[in-house]
Amino acid sequence: MTMSNTPMAASPLTRAVLEIDEYVSGLGWDQPARLFALVDTARLRADQPSLADRLGLQDEPETSGLTPIEQDEIPTDQALDEFLGTIAWPDAVVGCALAVERLMLPPSAEAQVPQGLNEKKLARWVAEHPDRQEVRMTVGVLRDGARDSALRLREKDTATEVLTGSDLVPGLAEALTATFAE
Repeated sequence: MTMSNTPMAASPLTRAVLEIDEYVSGLGWDQPARLFALVDTARLRADQPSLADRLGLQDEPETSGLTPIEQDEIPTDQALDEFLGTIAWPDAVVGCALAVERLMLPPSAEAQVPQGLNEKKLARWVAEHPDRQEVRMTVGVLRDGARDSALRLREKDTATEVLTGSDLVPGLAEALTATFAE
């Protein structure tokens, strides 16, 4: 994956998150969650030149970047947080990222949520709510605690409408950071 319209002033993590967002966006909506290892591009070139060559990294001018490497498919028969709890990364992986689609409601809808709904009934209630919005969240974290994320609404599905920030999806960022815990 290469990213043509990522801001050059952005941090390597922000660029990687936006690169993943653009890649997943190219696959369309209604995609399964996708997990990526983030590796130091310069180290990848030095340690595994044949892999770097296959990924098209030998011609990349940047030396301080991160290369996202998509992992095997995430199991659909297991809750995402449970699956993330089973991950252990090798030392060469400096970070990880996850792209996942969800339904979101505006904060004004919180007061309307019926009490006592189990998880399945709550999901159905959200899916049927007239103010729901489909969103793709791409969250990346590094071993050192850095985090960044990109949010893309289905109704505003253009690269110029992607919202970025370090604390947009704090729960998911914490779950990804936990995959690096010793």
